[in-house]
Amino acid sequence: MKFLRNTIVLVLMLGLLLSAAGCKTGEKDQDKSETPSVPIIKTTDVAVYYPKMTDNETYLVREVHKVKKSSNLPRTALEELIEGQPVTEGARQIIPSSTNVLDIEINDQGVATVNFSADVLNANVGAEGEGVGIASIVNTLTEFRNIKQVSFMVDGEVEKAMDWWGHVGLYKQPFSRDLSVVHEPTIWVTSPAPGELISNGSELSGSARVFEATVAYRLKDANANVLAKGFTMASEGAPGRGDFKTSIDFKSPGPGKGKLEVFWSSMKDGSDQDKVVIPVEWK
Repeated sequence: MKFLRNTIVLVLMLGLLLSAAGCKTGEKDQDKSETPSVPIIKTTDVAVYYPKMTDNETYLVREVHKVKKSSNLPRTALEELIEGQPVTEGARQIIPSSTNVLDIEINDQGVATVNFSADVLNANVGAEGEGVGIASIVNTLTEFRNIKQVSFMVDGEVEKAMDWWGHVGLYKQPFSRDLSVVHEPTIWVTSPAPGELISNGSELSGSARVFEATVAYRLKDANANVLAKGFTMASEGAPGRGDFKTSIDFKSPGPGKGKLEVFWSSMKDGSDQDKVVIPVEWK
């Protein structure tokens, strides 16, 4: 009898332990299922152009901003130009922050027509600032390959936009891309992109405002060994700005990472000037 009673007690205790373990497991599973998932926000880079006014001149600076990916990146880039904060010292927003981009239509000829809200007309700048301000919008939009020229409307009407900010006017629109008024940075690289996988013959391209239009490059591995170096010519030298394009010729030592340096050389001492560093990889 005593043995039977002890056996019953032991069975009951095991049952209680298993029940408790099941409850805890259920609680863990429940907690796990109730944990909210964190949405992954996908971003991309866009180039925007802000005016900069000094005592001697007014010009544009090009900045690359990270924005949320969207189905209409030209509109997102323009909204970043309006609402984003310039990081270059002395650069400023010129379009009133209350301005809304009502619509952007791009036709088969690559002309983008931007429809702004009437707030866009409230900018208060001089004639020189107005011209650069128009170029800031046009250059920002023509970063996209399918946009070649830009026209403006206000509240859906071209007539409301024609006098624009009071001095320059829009009577010669559509406007084309004009990088001659972009002074900063001295050099920027459009290809390869940071982190891109390159190989022998990969394209190196960008824009430069350098002495005698000479742009140099140097490819280094992770140990600072030089794998390739050379130079190319921009289409125009300083004080003008020109595009450049060449190929990177190198023999890969095997899979690796490194950096591509793009610069111009000082005539005084041969030192690297206005260097741009692009991280790259190769097989």
